[in-house]
Amino acid sequence: MKTLYDVQQLLKKFGVYVYVGKRIWDIELMAIEIDHLYQAGVIDPKMYARVKLVLSHEHRIEAERAREDAAHD
Repeated sequence: MKTLYDVQQLLKKFGVYVYVGKRIWDIELMAIEIDHLYQAGVIDPKMYARVKLVLSHEHRIEAERAREDAAHD
């Protein structure tokens, strides 16, 4: 579990497809879906931690990109 694509593939195994239209929103919704899967007991704590780490990393990247874009406008 190293990339956002890996997270998408994991969610897909559970029939969860996320596409809101804006990457940062997709990441936030994926985090919510992962929380629900973890609370339901279908993913173990180790997998949950790895997924949340990937999602938080990707979220930081997108937030920084948005700040840079806003600074250039």
